Amino acid sequence: MALGQVEVQLAGGLGTGLLALFAVAGLAVAVAVAVAASVVGVGLLLLPFTVSLVRLVAERERARLGRWRHQVISPYAARPATGWAGRTRAAVHDPATWRDLRWLACHASMGLLLGLLGVVLPVLAVRDLSFPLWWRLLPPDETGTSLGFPVHTWPAALAVSLMGVSWAAVLVGLGPAMARLQALPGLRLLGPHPSVDLSERLARLSVTRAGALRAHAAELRRIERALHDGTQNRLIGVAVLLGVARDALTRDPASAEGAIDRAQSAAEQALGELRTVIRGILPPVLEEHGLAGALTSLAADCPVLCQVTMAEPGHLPVAVESTAYFIAAEALTNTARHGRAATASVSVSRVGEAAKPQPLVDGVPLRLVSPGTRDRVRPGGESMATPDDTVVPSGLPLSDGSC
Repeated sequence: MALGQVEVQLAGGLGTGLLALFAVAGLAVAVAVAVAASVVGVGLLLLPFTVSLVRLVAERERARLGRWRHQVISPYAARPATGWAGRTRAAVHDPATWRDLRWLACHASMGLLLGLLGVVLPVLAVRDLSFPLWWRLLPPDETGTSLGFPVHTWPAALAVSLMGVSWAAVLVGLGPAMARLQALPGLRLLGPHPSVDLSERLARLSVTRAGALRAHAAELRRIERALHDGTQNRLIGVAVLLGVARDALTRDPASAEGAIDRAQSAAEQALGELRTVIRGILPPVLEEHGLAGALTSLAADCPVLCQVTMAEPGHLPVAVESTAYFIAAEALTNTARHGRAATASVSVSRVGEAAKPQPLVDGVPLRLVSPGTRDRVRPGGESMATPDDTVVPSGLPLSDGSC
């Protein structure tokens, strides 16, 4: 692991360590209030909120570990209980709650300390290494090492630079181990407990994988039909017309010019249909100008006033960008086809670890009715089905390989 990656990982752990420390403080306050007010039951009302706070911090740590290729599956129930009594009962009996609390204690202490060391050590190394360059600029009573020892001579100042080398050596030698140790409690405790039945989660993953395979097969069949029924027939026509022109050159050269013109026209039509097929796979404007530029191009061609909003979604995988593009393309195409709308808008925002494309017409969310677009959405992300079998996309996950 590169030193820069180690620093970023430890600094990220410092951030979640601070959140864990705040969560521990909030948990302590909630427990104190619960004990003090248990006679009237007011303190117990804070219990579901506190559990939600702990789970929020734990999810942030799972996301951080996921960015460093440590995939930790969330162990929480897909359908959380409703009501105060149900949520409290479910939290108490859920093994994930107690594992989260154990991780919280570890990460708020050891994880926070390791993250702090990961941030402080490079600062100390740079400070002490450069100390001989600027120590004479300080007042005599303020010159000293990073550990507080006074320095008044050049040999002592040079010795401070050796101390900076030692800080750098500690960081290079122990940094990767510190990062692994910081991540260890999360890897051990934030995943599902061995006693938890993962059959429902595995079934959902199997359905998602099957949907992705069906969408992939349908896309291949669509491309094959487009090439077979359109481009291939045009190219056959070009070959036939060129054969006719060749025969005409030997018999009647004057009539060969018309056959050549028809062959050229058929070749241009074949190129146009081939470009249409290519745009259906990955639009060139998306590759050249990114999602924002591609959506702006769609909005410019829309017959009604259309506004594009990109709420800083950050870097998006190619599959997510193409899916969002086709969602917007279908929505604006339907808007142009029906022609009763006054305004339209397309927004792309980031919701947690998912990107949410949202097309609106006159302020009303549009639904997907095209089977091809629905197949693109369902394998890659979450969607909400409606009684008329339309689909409203609610999130496209950003993790690699999710789409």
